[in-house]
Amino acid sequence: MANVAFIGLGVMGYPMAAHLKERGGHEVTVYNRTIAKAEKWVAEHGGAMAQTPAEAARDKDFVFSCVGNDDDLRAVALGGDGAFQAMKAGAIFIDNTTASALVARELAAEAESRGFGFIDAPVSGGQAGAENGVLTVMCGGEQGTFDKAKPVIDAYARMVGLMGPAGAGQLTKMVNQICIAGLVQGLSEGIHFGKKAGLDIEKVIEVISKGAAGSWQMENRYKTMNAGEYGFGFAVDWMRKDLGICLAEANDNGAKLPVTALVDQFYKEVQEMGGKRWDTSSLLARLEK
Repeated sequence: MANVAFIGLGVMGYPMAAHLKERGGHEVTVYNRTIAKAEKWVAEHGGAMAQTPAEAARDKDFVFSCVGNDDDLRAVALGGDGAFQAMKAGAIFIDNTTASALVARELAAEAESRGFGFIDAPVSGGQAGAENGVLTVMCGGEQGTFDKAKPVIDAYARMVGLMGPAGAGQLTKMVNQICIAGLVQGLSEGIHFGKKAGLDIEKVIEVISKGAAGSWQMENRYKTMNAGEYGFGFAVDWMRKDLGICLAEANDNGAKLPVTALVDQFYKEVQEMGGKRWDTSSLLARLEK
């Protein structure tokens, strides 16, 4: 059992913190910008709540964060009442935010200068994965730090891997999002084409899902896509944020991402249709408008 803090109780962080308490058996102190959310979490799961990230992090062995973007992460880590101001030597800060590799390296260097560890640990699996404790966690950091952190991370994950030094976890998450973007567009076009061709989509998917075209997206989203329902999982706004990170990194490292850039613009059109909070499979709605 460890003494941990969790900063950021959003759609992902709320159940992740719960798994640390209930499945991991750890003592958990939570912080959330909206205090009512932290109060609700404590009422449901026990533990304690803090008024600031620094208060949450004080004397903890592990401090987790899952916030919105680079700026949010810098605020909760480096701000005047940020977690880094209070963390003890030898502790480990584990960041589950999907952010840039740049901010991961920045925070890792700052943590090292202060005598504690840092792991960038973005996750994949969406809200359902967080709620069921079966997320995939892609980590960047030092091997020794990772070895200490992994048994704690395991409370909300089914796969945890060290990808390389600081920033490598974020870079791996970018690969994940790049792959998903093209895949969802292909699935959307396939369903759209099948409908226009007069095919029974249920029968089509039953057959092709067992072959080379099969994917998690096909298995888990085709029925809702076919029904025109887009309230399941990762939102378009979040995907555009992630793809923006991917495209910025590609601009720096020289990678060519023509499909990713195109799909990002398709998601922009979905936002303009009123689909900011629709899930990522709503690319089909753009084709059917």
